[in-house]
Amino acid sequence: MDVLSEVLRAVQLDGAMFFNAEFSAPWLLLSPEARLLKHFLAPGAQHLIIYHLLTEGQAFAQVDGEHNVLLEAGDIIVFPHGHQHKMGNGYTTQIIDGGNAFPTVLAQGMKATKLGGGGDVTRFVCGYMSCNADLCKQLLECLPPVLKVNVRSDASGRWLENSIRNSVLQAASDSAGSDAVLAKLSEVLFIEVLRRYVESLPEGHDGWLGGVRDPVVGRTLSLMHSRAADDWSVAKLAQESGVSRSVLAERFTHYLGEPPMAYLTRWRMRLGAQLLNSGSRSVLDIATEVGYQSEAAFNRAFRREFGLPPARYRSQSRSKGGNAA
Repeated sequence: MDVLSEVLRAVQLDGAMFFNAEFSAPWLLLSPEARLLKHFLAPGAQHLIIYHLLTEGQAFAQVDGEHNVLLEAGDIIVFPHGHQHKMGNGYTTQIIDGGNAFPTVLAQGMKATKLGGGGDVTRFVCGYMSCNADLCKQLLECLPPVLKVNVRSDASGRWLENSIRNSVLQAASDSAGSDAVLAKLSEVLFIEVLRRYVESLPEGHDGWLGGVRDPVVGRTLSLMHSRAADDWSVAKLAQESGVSRSVLAERFTHYLGEPPMAYLTRWRMRLGAQLLNSGSRSVLDIATEVGYQSEAAFNRAFRREFGLPPARYRSQSRSKGGNAA
């Protein structure tokens, strides 16, 4: 089983592509923090991830004054934590303020925006993914501020890029259904970036992503995420993962920094919090869905994780219009 797929299935990924750019050197674009774009792109989203796909030319990207990340055609650069960043090609002191230009950009849909000084052309497409902050926390904590991969290294990546380029052209001409296609491709692109990033990690890399790659820990994580409500114990997890309890406990703690059952409890609490925020089901129904036989047991575990009981969590979350944690 694929634990990355199981986690992404649960975190409520949603996204789209919103900017089709054709910039000629020299140019410099300042993209604001993702939280400042949520109102325009995904009202109510808890977390927003911005990315750019270069389809032609070259550019650089920079976050917080750090060294430039050089980009070439086929590169996808992702900002998992939503940092403000700059992108450009050539030297210029004239900065295009992406925040101020955003309403105009959205109003024109996927028609190409052409700016710059008339030199070498860089074409790129910008998109976003939104996700539930609690459910994607484990994944986001493992990702750097900037993540870059190239999709032109194999046939599947080239197919994905070509599909996106074609769909952008369709969207620019207001073809029926093109926005829906781009939304699905946006999700596929983000998952492909994560998959390639995980594969590129060095041997021995620990943390959650290291655990995903480990055969035993990855199998255990998949079981937990796909069947969170099952009556799990370390012995049952070890049996289905094909190892002894001691081996599972040692390897799991090495990668995740906590025992298997502690991890499972926290994941169940995050699922419970998402269910509390997204509907009006009773606390007992939610407790049962995430693996608890009694409401009282769920209440105790939830209070330990979030500092308040489920009913009050739901009330405070709704009064704030977001997550109470």
